[in-house]
Amino acid sequence: MDWTLEVVIVPVNDLDRSIAFYRDQVGFALDHDTRSDSMHIAQLTPRGSGCSIVIGSLPSQNEMAPGSLHGLQLVVADAAAARNELISRGVEASEITVFDERDGGTFFGFADPDGNTWAVQQIKARGEKPLIPLDARQRFGAEQEV
Repeated sequence: MDWTLEVVIVPVNDLDRSIAFYRDQVGFALDHDTRSDSMHIAQLTPRGSGCSIVIGSLPSQNEMAPGSLHGLQLVVADAAAARNELISRGVEASEITVFDERDGGTFFGFADPDGNTWAVQQIKARGEKPLIPLDARQRFGAEQEV
């Protein structure tokens, strides 16, 4: 039996600001933005990922303080290109650090407006063999950008 991690709750203060940050600056796809009189939640997914983030006002989302989630990790095929993309969209990103010359040893980081932090790891093999094949990238009936 597979056990897949598909959603991580990210605690934030301002949902609209966070949606704009993750969608417009970081480049995550906005899968849905659901509002009612009693709640507001949004799900966003990084391109090529099988795991999404959820931000919102449900009780489980309010149990963590905004900005208290640290060390979420994204993986990219080219750290320099990913960092440049984020910077071009107005995201402050740390310098690239190479901990190990082997593939997987290169990182940089960034934070969202609330202070939740992300590490970005370079694994060059992801460019040649993504975890989710390009022809299998469909979520909620709409194809994601590649």
